[in-house]
Amino acid sequence: MATPSTFPSSSVPGNTQPIIVAQNLGKTYRSGKLEVPALRNVTFSADPGEFVAIVGPSGSGKSTLFYVLGGLTHATSGSLFIEGAEFSRLSDIERTKMRRAKIGFVFQRFNLLPTLSAYNNIEIAHDIANIGAEPKQPLDRALLDHLADLLGIKGRLDHRPNELSGGEQQRVAIARALISRPAIVLADEPTGNLDTKNSDAVLEMLRHSSRELNQTVLMITHNPEAAQIADRIIHMRDGQIRNIEKGRGQILHED
Repeated sequence: MATPSTFPSSSVPGNTQPIIVAQNLGKTYRSGKLEVPALRNVTFSADPGEFVAIVGPSGSGKSTLFYVLGGLTHATSGSLFIEGAEFSRLSDIERTKMRRAKIGFVFQRFNLLPTLSAYNNIEIAHDIANIGAEPKQPLDRALLDHLADLLGIKGRLDHRPNELSGGEQQRVAIARALISRPAIVLADEPTGNLDTKNSDAVLEMLRHSSRELNQTVLMITHNPEAAQIADRIIHMRDGQIRNIEKGRGQILHED
């Protein structure tokens, strides 16, 4: 059985042990006798604090990979290690606990609870992450204030989602994902519904979380320009990794 130590570290200096290791991941959907492969032998690793963009056209397998990495669906074959534990071999309860404690999600459609204020949407995410934790950690108000300030939503925390713009909702969703200090942040098309200004703000925050908070960020995107903020860019097509290239690692504003 392969272990994470058999995989070379990626290119982030100072890190020797990948936090994510995917080995020959495969995912096949079945409908009656029809089999549709969505992932084919996907192998890569990501280090603590690394920003990885996963790019590909519709149907390339990038969204399926997102759900497998987040433990939201099972791979049909292969192995997935998270912080050295073989994620794919954990029980449903163990996998749920790890997902709550280690992974934050940012979705394109925001997925905010409409009856709760922005503050309460963030607070409930913290409470869910703490289910089963001993000792339970109180909500870090200093971190919340810091995130709200960085994201420009400090004066909007008492508003419900329908009182916020799309950009504000996405920034609340990012604060919700980061409030429990997860080791891994998975972002699925986080700028897909945003204009350029709000897209830049979201990308800057994801860049900040990897650089300053040492969180591993994996961002699914179809936008090659958005992907350039990453340290590495994984290109997918037909369920396979076709190419891995180095990104710029920063947003470059062009006149």
